[in-house]
Amino acid sequence: MRYLNQLEPDALVARFDEHPPIDFSVMRVADTPAFVAPFDLLTTADDDVRKKLTGAPGYRWWGRLLRWRTAFVGTTVSEYALFPRDAQPDVLAKALREQLGRRQRLMIVKDVPQASPLFDRATNDWCAQFMEACDSNGFVLLEGQALAYVPIDFQSEDEYLARLSSGRRKDIRRKLRKRDDVAVEAIRCGDAVFDDDAVIDAYYALYENVFAQSEIHFDKLSRDFFAAVLRDVSNGGVVFVYRHEGVMIGWNLCFVVEGKLIDKYVGFAYPQAREQNLYFTSWFHNLAFAREQGLTHYVAGWTDPQIKSYLGAQFTLTRHAIYLRNPLLRAAARKLGKFFESDSQWAANEQA
Repeated sequence: MRYLNQLEPDALVARFDEHPPIDFSVMRVADTPAFVAPFDLLTTADDDVRKKLTGAPGYRWWGRLLRWRTAFVGTTVSEYALFPRDAQPDVLAKALREQLGRRQRLMIVKDVPQASPLFDRATNDWCAQFMEACDSNGFVLLEGQALAYVPIDFQSEDEYLARLSSGRRKDIRRKLRKRDDVAVEAIRCGDAVFDDDAVIDAYYALYENVFAQSEIHFDKLSRDFFAAVLRDVSNGGVVFVYRHEGVMIGWNLCFVVEGKLIDKYVGFAYPQAREQNLYFTSWFHNLAFAREQGLTHYVAGWTDPQIKSYLGAQFTLTRHAIYLRNPLLRAAARKLGKFFESDSQWAANEQA
């Protein structure tokens, strides 16, 4: 794969360049993927902080001051920030600061691995050195999100469930009774079925359902992006399609890359998906697929850590490096950083 920290196929990263999320501008800085996008500064704040501020008098008017055009180093189709494999940590940190940080009042190097079990020691060491270089170059380091993953070190579903509490086992098994009413079909990206524009429309409509109900609206991917991905045989993607009584009620796009199942995108029909407990069904379908394919990990993504923890996921944290052009704001950010570290609880819970 082209970049350091890359879990996804090269073809998916290429589609991000060709069809960026709506209102995003993509670029390369020191051969590193980056983009500029509108960003609400409360997006990654703790829930309590965000609720207090959004509920404060006059937020409807002054809240717009918290929405900045922001530069990001990374992509929104990769779990981690992507860096050139031959880059030197200090040289890259300086280049990003000078070539991008000086142009925007806020730059965020997003989702840098922090001793990730998904990478080898050399990769993790490089990332640690890069974050030290960022710190030395005036960046503010913050705890990032918690990436959910499951090691495929079990031989059966029963063995996996046996690791959970009795209460959770009982609840999950009850929810999984619904899966007998749902038919699952695996369709490879590039299949002729995706040549039909009406099929792409149907998939995109279910994606929009999920996006609309999300608490955080940041990167809305375009229909053109999904059309390009679903029609691209080279990316090796597989779509698991879920139907109830012959009607598609959900889909899940995953990629098998270097022994790992990377879960990237979903689309659900509401309320049917909830009525059929489709989240639970798809989770255990993905675990079974990964086990049957002899894979080492199922990588489940950043969102919904509560339910993923309930389902038995482990978590690995990232860090962000932010650069504020204004030195006074940089000083303030160092003091306010504790209000932007909410996901660290999941790694702490996993260790406990």
